[in-house]
Amino acid sequence: MRKPIKAVLVGTAAAALLAPCTINAFAHDEPGRGHTDTRATTLGALGLRSGVRIGTAVDMAALADDAPYRAKAAGEFSSVTPENVMKWEVVEPSRGQYDWKAADELVDFARANGQLVRGHTLLWHNQLPSWLTTGDFTTDQLRAVLRKHITDEARHFKGRIWQWDVVNEAFNDDGTLRDSIWLRKLGPGYIADAFRWAHEADPKAKLYINDYNIEGVNAKSTALYDLVGELRKQHVPIHGVGIQGHLSVQYNAPHDIAENMKRFDDLGLETAITEADVRIPMPSDSTKQEAQAEGYDVLLRGCLLTRKCTDFTVWGFTDKYSWVPGTFEGEGAANLFDENYKAKPAYSALRDDLLLAAGRH
Repeated sequence: MRKPIKAVLVGTAAAALLAPCTINAFAHDEPGRGHTDTRATTLGALGLRSGVRIGTAVDMAALADDAPYRAKAAGEFSSVTPENVMKWEVVEPSRGQYDWKAADELVDFARANGQLVRGHTLLWHNQLPSWLTTGDFTTDQLRAVLRKHITDEARHFKGRIWQWDVVNEAFNDDGTLRDSIWLRKLGPGYIADAFRWAHEADPKAKLYINDYNIEGVNAKSTALYDLVGELRKQHVPIHGVGIQGHLSVQYNAPHDIAENMKRFDDLGLETAITEADVRIPMPSDSTKQEAQAEGYDVLLRGCLLTRKCTDFTVWGFTDKYSWVPGTFEGEGAANLFDENYKAKPAYSALRDDLLLAAGRH
């Protein structure tokens, strides 16, 4: 994650989502439910009992060098997402020359710990290799380059990836398609093509379109809703919508998140919270941490209230390794654990939600 994200709203307006829920509200069809020790109380284990995978994005340098980080990543979560090591600039730094080492290490780590892997991401406008961004490609050449990349990466990990973020951040906040190299050169059809190529390369992987600032009902989420509805009519193999969930305590909560997610549910699509974190204007204090807990709580409740929401992933779990301070000046402390791996109120809020959901299954 290396991009500025417009703040999404977090605050007291979420109260409606925090009301008691009916038993059926927590019904899910997630594979693996019940395949865990019911005495376990980690987020991952509680999530499996509730039918929702609880995952984290993983910093591979921290995974290699920090034993407490590695232990927490292995023990607390039931799925993992690579922060950067499956992005184009990392896996194909020179044209036609692939480097899968770090990504393979994450997949092996997940397998060793009984975790599923969300692939992130096959197509994005950021973190592209310089040979691609500076190359003078014709439309046909660029389309061939894109098809080869998606095919090669999806085939390399075939059978080892649960969900792929196939297309990442294709929209502007006003609902128009982002002015990227892909739109300029290939036109809007590049989105459908990317899903078709990914499905051809790995027919069993679940394929997602992923974006930020689509937590509530707004111009951007509605444009994405319209697009995926049209793609479904065209029988494009798109299976889910990833809602990133980058929030800030300075703003009100996306209190209509359950309403928004239900729209995609009604289309027959899966949904997932894919990159959850809640930023705090520094310095942090107990009041801000309680507001942060509410933000996380609203996101998870939205997922638990949506029948086809399959997973909830945090974008990193400790403030020791966070993209936020380097992107948002004066903000930080966005994760569930502090720099010393001490759990914050946000962790307790998620755990309480999952305990309630698990108890109703």
